[in-house]
Amino acid sequence: MSSMPPAPVFLMRHRAFLQFWFARNASSFGFQMMSVAVGWQIYEITGRALDLGLIGLVQFVPSVLLALPAGHVADQFDRRRIVTLCQAIEWLAIAALAVFSFTGHLNEAGILALVFVIGVGKAFEFPALSAMLPAIVPAHVLPRAMASTSAAGQAAMIAGPALGGLLYIAGPAAVYGVSAALYLVAFTLMSRLSYDHAPPRREPATLKTLFAGVHFIRRRPAVFGVISLDLFAVLLGGATALLPIFAKDILHTGPWGLGMLRGAPAVGALLMSIWLSRHTLERRVGPIMFASVAGFGIATLVFALSTSLWLSIVALFALGAFDMVSMVIRGALVQLETPDDMRGRVSAVNAIFINTSNQLGEFESGILAAALGAVNATLIGGIGTLVVVGLWMWWFPSLRHRQGLVSEPEPVEGASDTI
Repeated sequence: MSSMPPAPVFLMRHRAFLQFWFARNASSFGFQMMSVAVGWQIYEITGRALDLGLIGLVQFVPSVLLALPAGHVADQFDRRRIVTLCQAIEWLAIAALAVFSFTGHLNEAGILALVFVIGVGKAFEFPALSAMLPAIVPAHVLPRAMASTSAAGQAAMIAGPALGGLLYIAGPAAVYGVSAALYLVAFTLMSRLSYDHAPPRREPATLKTLFAGVHFIRRRPAVFGVISLDLFAVLLGGATALLPIFAKDILHTGPWGLGMLRGAPAVGALLMSIWLSRHTLERRVGPIMFASVAGFGIATLVFALSTSLWLSIVALFALGAFDMVSMVIRGALVQLETPDDMRGRVSAVNAIFINTSNQLGEFESGILAAALGAVNATLIGGIGTLVVVGLWMWWFPSLRHRQGLVSEPEPVEGASDTI
């Protein structure tokens, strides 16, 4: 009887996964490059900082308002077709940015409108795309597959803006043109992807079906525990929002130092995701997850107390690495604990949690920094993260004792694994 090759070899030989990986990587690079060009172009047109905030707003609003309908659609229709349709819409919007920039017929309102269209496309694309991976690779290599896709995403976050900035020398149309080309590559690969997904019998969109993901998460302690842990840890540990204050007033460095600080978490996350893509977490995944979130909190405390640029960079590097470990474990547990016919709606709820925690985390850090100072605000965030870890270990003992990244029976109703 032939045995399956090791996970790294299996992934490299798995054609469907490679197509999925390259498609996701191409669209990620394209989006990061486009984002740099949009921000720079709008600021060149208006010169107002407020308008830069509008870019985030027109993307945030559809991602939250459309999340539940998008999850319902992902569970009712062919997910590959949903992703390709969304990528086609995003490609058209980016191509329009390129054409109108080249002809000089693009103003601030036009840019924001097209970015809003891209935000709508991404709102429907995310739950469908997230739910596809468990059907592409076997469960035992899912954590490594997720780490590999995370590594690609981190590489895009690091290199994409830099490439976009370099291309912007030739004008915004050049950046949008390359971004559109990358989206076309992603669309082509995804449309040819061998993906076997038989949608269940279609149900009308009612409040019950739209909120089915919320009800499912609340009934599953393992899923509810990891998603809520992510929400509160990110909400409290938003030190990166205060980096300009730390760079200028505490570390006494310039723009180059701020760039180093901003890049450190992404570099740490990238290197850790590469390591995780080649090593399997087979034992004590629950304790490792909690230890990683605690490490995230400790790294936040070190950063808050540091007065050395290099120590701050190391702390942020560790912060990104710890976050990647917990993110891979949390993501794998959510996917493995969720049946296929619910993955779209659960991914949609998870997207709401992620988007909300990132946005509110930055807001919370800003409010605390204004009231108490940047150092005290960051210290409170780090301590709060450690408190959350302690509470979640107490409230969710099944997660604390979790051994493997395989689906395990849920506790019987009435067990202590609830808040």
